[in-house]
Amino acid sequence: MSLCLASGGFIKVIAIGAFTLSWMHSVEKTTWEEDWVVQDKTLKLVSARVQGTGAGMEIPDGAVHEGKWYRWTPTLKPLKSLTLDRSNATTDWQICVTQGCTSLGNIVGQDAQRVEMSACSRPPRPQQ
Repeated sequence: MSLCLASGGFIKVIAIGAFTLSWMHSVEKTTWEEDWVVQDKTLKLVSARVQGTGAGMEIPDGAVHEGKWYRWTPTLKPLKSLTLDRSNATTDWQICVTQGCTSLGNIVGQDAQRVEMSACSRPPRPQQ
C-alpha cells in the first residue's frame, strides 16, 4: 500500500506504510502529532500526542504525561480517507516519515486549501 495525497486535481503517491502528521496551533503555539499507518486500504490512527492544553487542544481521558507531551491511544476506527483543511487555527500541516518532515504544501502546492489522504495500491511513477 501507498499513501495518496489529492488536492485540486493534483495527486501524489508516496510509497510509505506509516507517517506522522504534525501541526502547531497558531494561537496556543502548541504542537500536536498523530501517528498513522496505511493498512488494508485504510488509514489507521495508532497514537497521538500534544505538548499542552488550550483552546481546541483538550487532552482526552486516559492521556499520560511524559516529559513535554501528553500521549494517548485514540479509539478512532480506520478511515477510508482523511481530509485536512487549512484554517486560521493551524499553521501548515507537516508529514513526517523516516527520512524527515516536509510541509504538505511542498507536496501538493502552497495554495492548497484542502488535502485528501487515502490508502492506494498504485505504485509511484518513476521520476523522469
